[in-house]
Amino acid sequence: MQYVVTQPLQVLNLTGNFDITVNLDGGGVKGQAEALRLGIARALVMHNAEYKPALKAEGFMTRDPREVERKKPGQPKARKRFQFSKR
Repeated sequence: MQYVVTQPLQVLNLTGNFDITVNLDGGGVKGQAEALRLGIARALVMHNAEYKPALKAEGFMTRDPREVERKKPGQPKARKRFQFSKR
């Protein structure tokens, strides 16, 4: 996951130029790593707007649009059903 986090810096050849310290909360390890990658990419664009085309071409400026499906009434989870009993 460290590779995923440092991808924006590697694309721009800025690996040793920034010292990054982050506290993450919620989600899984992969989701946190990809969220941090997006945050680093956005911070680099705020630092220098010329970095945006290179980061956008690699797909680092796009948020993952997937969200958790809501729980439905009469079911234990979103898609899971209660166990069926014939008798």
